[in-house]
Amino acid sequence: MKMTYQPKVRQRSKVHGFRQRMKSASGRKVLSNRRRKGRKRLSA
Repeated sequence: MKMTYQPKVRQRSKVHGFRQRMKSASGRKVLSNRRRKGRKRLSA
């Protein structure tokens, strides 16, 4: 049996990426919250 997490850059950015976040209003809210908190990385 292999490990559950098999990381893929493309798949990750398709779901959690910046462009994806910018698409929806709720995603933009996520980004703004992360900016307000002072996160170094906003999204994947």
